Amino acid sequence: MIIDLPTAVDFIKKGDVVAFPTETVYGLGADAFNIYAIKKTYELKGRPSDNPLIVHVSSISQTEKITKNLPDRFYKLAKHFWPGPLTLIVEKDSSVPDQVTGGLKTVAIRMPDHPVALQLIQQTGPLTAPSANKSGKPSPTKSEHLLQDYGESLPILDGGSTSIGLESTILDLTTDAPEILRPGSISHEEISKVLKVEVTAFQEKRASDSEPVKSPGTKYTHYSPDAEVKWLSKIPNSLEINALYVVHSQNQYPDSKNILSYNGNFTELAKDLYDIFRTADHQHYEKIYIEELPEQHEDRLIPALINRISKACKK
Repeated sequence: MIIDLPTAVDFIKKGDVVAFPTETVYGLGADAFNIYAIKKTYELKGRPSDNPLIVHVSSISQTEKITKNLPDRFYKLAKHFWPGPLTLIVEKDSSVPDQVTGGLKTVAIRMPDHPVALQLIQQTGPLTAPSANKSGKPSPTKSEHLLQDYGESLPILDGGSTSIGLESTILDLTTDAPEILRPGSISHEEISKVLKVEVTAFQEKRASDSEPVKSPGTKYTHYSPDAEVKWLSKIPNSLEINALYVVHSQNQYPDSKNILSYNGNFTELAKDLYDIFRTADHQHYEKIYIEELPEQHEDRLIPALINRISKACKK
């Protein structure tokens, strides 16, 4: 059900879970200090309890109350990128429940760049807010996606379509060399420039079942529609009727309802990706073919797109 801001604040203070918009994707918001609300979040998503949650804040002062030993590089990055799609992993204060961090001594924090989200968090305090999809499915980027997944049972604070469409970059600040654990719309080059040190770029690796993870999106399958997702080197002359084709090169393609062409606009492709996945399922496509993306490219969204699409390909 769609609710207004005062109702959302009231629900969260009572220990309920509310979906709310950020600039990346919609999140499932819960009081970061209420273990019962956090448990509801895991149950709603069907999310494994060892998968850490990101805590969303509206100010540096909120951050300082739930962390300790913040390094200088945290303040440099927060000053430059917050509010924005950068999640920073730092040492947590003992006030943060272990249910938030998967039992780790670190916590992932970000300040979302969305007026509705910031207004909500200013009035509720820090919120855990994993992406509001059912675990493993495409993240929601508009309220309609949430209604598809939960019907009228979930309170939704509607903020329109998200502007970025892919989850935030996650940077670990608890190691000697800062390391990107999940790529997003902020690149390792941009972060390195601000810190004036070389940041370790994202490297795909799969954590073992027994290995604790600091970052969401690194251990379990994510982002997958029901349709089979496959990379494609080029569009064939003969198209499969039950397949949707997503292309980015600026070639001439046949006029077909099952070809989506982005003509080199990776910003729009990122914004639309999860909606494409969901729409393909709604329209009963059995396969989604996506034109291979150039690994060496100046567009900062390429690593994040490759990451999300590759995870969608692995079922």
